[in-house]
Amino acid sequence: MKILIIEDEEALADSLKIRLEGKGFEVEAVYNGEDGRDYALLGVYDLLILDVMMPEPDGYEVARQVRAKRCGTPILMLTAKSGLEDRIQGLNAGADYYLTKPFDTRELMACINALLRRQGNQVDELTMGNTSLDLSACMLICGEKRVRLSSREFDVMRFLLQSKGSVLSKETILARVWGYESNAVENHVEVYVGLLRKKLGSIGSNIKIEAIRRLGYHLEVEETC
Repeated sequence: MKILIIEDEEALADSLKIRLEGKGFEVEAVYNGEDGRDYALLGVYDLLILDVMMPEPDGYEVARQVRAKRCGTPILMLTAKSGLEDRIQGLNAGADYYLTKPFDTRELMACINALLRRQGNQVDELTMGNTSLDLSACMLICGEKRVRLSSREFDVMRFLLQSKGSVLSKETILARVWGYESNAVENHVEVYVGLLRKKLGSIGSNIKIEAIRRLGYHLEVEETC
């Protein structure tokens, strides 16, 4: 599970990141609203933890912009503003839960787990053609055949399936799967696409990862005669 923390207090963001990584989550932290919005819209995260009191855009505006782009990732808002009107504003902006500072770590974890369970109940697999990606087991399934994916293979395959056939550039895949600050290069994308093609072929999938010259990759369902 991937979590994005958007918090301008770097010490708090880094402390939360360490705590959540200790619970087994994969976590990234950014320290301003603009970066937070851009990262969130990549769509790779299972949960956004969003501070309200940031320089423009503040957390309310980030939530509104994310929701305006039809990004349905659950949002947990963190703020010292505990008034009723503040909570209403946060929920109306698109937050799923509103947690006031200071908070107990146990309460934070309970909120996170509740939001992730809700998300998991909504979507536990992605399907295209004759093939499904089991999001809980990290496995590609085609009929009776199945193959387990590595963590990175899983992230690339999930992104391709979520794109619903849209063309994704190598730069976009790198940003979403490896992160903006990674030293990974386009060749990494090519390597993992090659690995996925082999695994799709091994289970008889009719999904093909097609390369579009100078544009990137997209999924196609191979038509049978």
